[in-house]
Amino acid sequence: MEPELIIKSIMGLVAILAVLIFFLFFESGRRSKAQKKLDDDNAVEEIKPDLISLKNIIKNKKTDEKRLGETLDLIIKYYGVIDKKAGIRPHPNFDIYADILSTICKHPNTNKNIIIKFDRELEKLNTEYKKEINEAIARGLNSRGT
Repeated sequence: MEPELIIKSIMGLVAILAVLIFFLFFESGRRSKAQKKLDDDNAVEEIKPDLISLKNIIKNKKTDEKRLGETLDLIIKYYGVIDKKAGIRPHPNFDIYADILSTICKHPNTNKNIIIKFDRELEKLNTEYKKEINEAIARGLNSRGT
């Protein structure tokens, strides 16, 4: 083979390789920008957790203190307002909150700050349920034992 033909072949292959590398980086750059936009859209859209799954996190005895506080913050954020009383009787949905309050008091990884914070925020949002909230906390603390 002639050396001139070999040199032209190598230069041709280098040119093709350069074009392929260019497309590789160009395409990955476009994909990452599209992925970033998708991530930004997902960050703006917040998923509202359901009350039952949050309640199950609280009922799990292995839930640590930090996760417990975060879960209670989500409950206040999304489900903090309890339905109005039916006369003098609490709304049937209050039983869920009473169960949550009782469970928090008995949870092995809870502390007074978590209980007091949740109690105050729930009472602030539901002033007509102050008595019932205090009773639920008292039941939970009394059932805790020593």
